[in-house]
Amino acid sequence: MNIRFLSSIVIAVAFTAAACAQDTGSAPTSGQNADQNGSSAPGGYGQRGGRGGFGGGAGMMMGRGLMGTVTAVSADHYTIKTDSGDVYTVHFTADTRMFKRQARTEGPDAGQGEGGDHGGGEGRHGYGNPPQQISATDIKMGDVISVMGETDATAKSVNARAVALMDQQTVAQIRAMEANFGKTWLMGKVTAIDGTKIILTGTLDSATHTVVADENTEFRKRRDPITLADIQVGDMVRANGAVKDGVFTATNVSVFGMMGGERPQVPRGAPPQ
Repeated sequence: MNIRFLSSIVIAVAFTAAACAQDTGSAPTSGQNADQNGSSAPGGYGQRGGRGGFGGGAGMMMGRGLMGTVTAVSADHYTIKTDSGDVYTVHFTADTRMFKRQARTEGPDAGQGEGGDHGGGEGRHGYGNPPQQISATDIKMGDVISVMGETDATAKSVNARAVALMDQQTVAQIRAMEANFGKTWLMGKVTAIDGTKIILTGTLDSATHTVVADENTEFRKRRDPITLADIQVGDMVRANGAVKDGVFTATNVSVFGMMGGERPQVPRGAPPQ
């Protein structure tokens, strides 16, 4: 699986939260661009939707993200090593947004990972605190950062639009989410619906997955209850559940809407595209 996509979601949400903080009166750090960089993020991933989860939004999800440990610091770039062992150079400028991502620490269920009541740990429990704007010099060797920007996989370099300094709790949650993808949760673009089966292309692995609904499965589109019949090909969905007899059975499914463009005219029961 590719943790780059997952980290891009995290930093996009951090970016959105910082932008919202600025909109409500906090001034941007000197030398940082106030451009929002396409980070609208409606709703959350949990069953009940709401603010504080990772958000939907095609613009956010298509962002290129990278997460790694800082191994060197220079005046205009960092060197990072990813979990897979790749070494990247992260180039930044005065316009690069820099902030510190802080996990929620208060409350009896603060920092829950997979299995919170919103299913999956990437909801409000672990990501409730707003990010704190920092400067480039606040990032040191040994820190874990998540980067959003234009990534050149061949040159192993990133032109960073935003950089988030990650706390250890959030890093652990990201890694737990990656490990549990396909086991306790799935997310992807719907390619077909066949009876009670939702076929989707997974966001983390680009593989085909089947989500099975039963009489106990609940469906939501953001805050509103819906039915399986309301889900359409092209929708982005998040399913929480468990693998039973080799089949992923959903306890709840959240719909985020289309990935962009007009809704394709594909009949129910059509084979996956």
